[in-house]
Amino acid sequence: MSGFQSLNISGSALTAQRVRMDVVSSNLANMDTTRAKQVNGEWVPYRRKLVSLQSGGESFSSLLHSKMNGTGSAGNGVKVSGVTEDPSAFNLVYDPENPDANKDGYVQKPNVDPLKEMVDLVSSTRSYEANVTALNASKGMLLKALEIGK
Repeated sequence: MSGFQSLNISGSALTAQRVRMDVVSSNLANMDTTRAKQVNGEWVPYRRKLVSLQSGGESFSSLLHSKMNGTGSAGNGVKVSGVTEDPSAFNLVYDPENPDANKDGYVQKPNVDPLKEMVDLVSSTRSYEANVTALNASKGMLLKALEIGK
């Protein structure tokens, strides 16, 4: 593993966690949006978005196996493989006064749960902080390596 590969790995993780935080922010901002887009001429509520992350290289188990045999590389970080919509059902709220209510008086609300979103936000924030710490440690080691030649 080159000295700079650890910086690339931490950088890819920082980017992935930033995307997660952006998607969570979007979900929270749209948790009351009942008219997000039209489908077959009818307005449908905002649908919660989910981020899928994927290893940027080989799997961890194959990485360990190859390291034990003295072959292989250190991995290539993480990448966002996609942002998908949560297929779960919309929440129904009884509000016959609402212009978006159906004939029974129920309004379809987005399938966004603020509690889940806050847990995702805290998780991605902690991962981001851990990767900043790893990046700073790698940077410190590289700087110390440069001082050896003095």
